[in-house]
Amino acid sequence: MFRKQFILFLTFSVLTLKCPGQETDPGPGYQMVLMNNPAMSGSEGDGTLRLSYLNLYPGNGYNLHSLYLSYDSYFQQLHGGASFYLAEDYLGGAVNNIRGGISYSYFLQAGEKLFINAGLTGSIFHQGYNFINSVLPDQIDALGGVVYPSAETLNSSGHTVFDLGTGFVFISGWFSGGLAVLHLAEPELSSSGIQKEQMKRKLYMHLCGDLPVGKSRKLFLRPVTYVSYQGDFFLAGGGLSVENEHIALNAITMGDNAGNVNLQTGFSFRAGIMRINYNYRFNIMTGNNMMPMSLLHQTGLAFSLYNVDKRKTVNTINFPKL
Repeated sequence: MFRKQFILFLTFSVLTLKCPGQETDPGPGYQMVLMNNPAMSGSEGDGTLRLSYLNLYPGNGYNLHSLYLSYDSYFQQLHGGASFYLAEDYLGGAVNNIRGGISYSYFLQAGEKLFINAGLTGSIFHQGYNFINSVLPDQIDALGGVVYPSAETLNSSGHTVFDLGTGFVFISGWFSGGLAVLHLAEPELSSSGIQKEQMKRKLYMHLCGDLPVGKSRKLFLRPVTYVSYQGDFFLAGGGLSVENEHIALNAITMGDNAGNVNLQTGFSFRAGIMRINYNYRFNIMTGNNMMPMSLLHQTGLAFSLYNVDKRKTVNTINFPKL
């Protein structure tokens, strides 16, 4: 029975790798799943503070960076989990995106071995601009190399919008998964009102497993697969994390409808209440000759601040340490 379930899971993972798509977020790591599905809030039980830093297209001088901070925990008084997150995308110095949100997830035991979490999130998205060091075409004298004052006035005022999302997670034995619909409000990001830049609704689905190896239950195989669809963008991937109590090694492959296939490998280790992780992603196949091979470096810290009292009506997830 175990073998049949594992083969079924791997079959789904392989099929999703063939789907075309566009990557709209950094990937399927736990912190990103927390942002992509509010029902994941508190699903690991313990109160955990996570910090991540991503350097995008390193070594190419693009100056693209992302910072993430999140906290989530199960709260017995709420009969569910709650979380918040903050994220900043620094895009070359001219554009700066700041996101923040809070989420709640209600935990329900739907059967003897079936648990369902239903979540809702509210978030704020702020897009800011900095044109101090920008040079427009009409400022340049092609012969003299002189930079003149521009006749065009750039609006550097930022724009802030509100958004909503919802999702659910199910847990049954070693198997868990979730489905979320984000950007329900489809907010308009453009501050000028001239050029429409609407954030399309996003569908996110993931499946993962928690499989012990041997009778000692000291080593675990934790596969994960996910699909993300937003507008014309489609992204899918699948991989595996091999873990024990202190160390985790992982690899995940992802593909999109631009013809890109990327591979991410990484590791994490635990020291007391702190877990340190590192991931490196590189391109192995592309439909764009300009695509760099090195796509991102990611480093992160996770702090288990306290253990919660998990009742019999609560089941938690050991999500792969990606």
